[in-house]
Amino acid sequence: PALARGRATLEFAYDKYTPRILAGGSFYKDKMKSMIASNDWSGIKNALAEPPKKSKEDRAKADGGISERAAQAGQFSDSRVVVAMDLFAAQFSDNSISPKTKAMKAQVDELRSIVQEMSSLSKQALGEESAGGGFLGFGKKQLSKSEISQKMKELYIKGGTAWNKYVFAANDGLPVTLNKLPYL
Repeated sequence: PALARGRATLEFAYDKYTPRILAGGSFYKDKMKSMIASNDWSGIKNALAEPPKKSKEDRAKADGGISERAAQAGQFSDSRVVVAMDLFAAQFSDNSISPKTKAMKAQVDELRSIVQEMSSLSKQALGEESAGGGFLGFGKKQLSKSEISQKMKELYIKGGTAWNKYVFAANDGLPVTLNKLPYL
């Protein structure tokens, strides 16, 4: 039996991953924007939260606890949205990685680092994480709430730009049978 991969599976991948991508984009544009504007650090932390690791109790469940853990992932977490974007980007390559996939994955990497930094900043604002630093944690000053707020707004704009570049690359040459992804 022949195994399909790459562009041959594009419609299947589109149906599988775009609902998560579209839901993430809608959340980012509306709720994430309002949480950042109102400095809702707890909401931001929860929106970017990763699902818990697999436990011994999960192994006894029929699906291995996957659905339960997935439901605990934040609305714009790496696991829920960014991974779906990464997997969808891979569908535009066959035997070798296409320039389109490379362009899309570059934006995914950018967005992934932004999500990680936003998560870290929200935890710093809540006092759950320190700013880090050099030797034994010395050398890096703790950011004030206003500095964190300003940095978060800058990251939000960078994330939106990376999202739009990803969508531009994804929509370029997308078959007419598939709906184009919306910009933020």
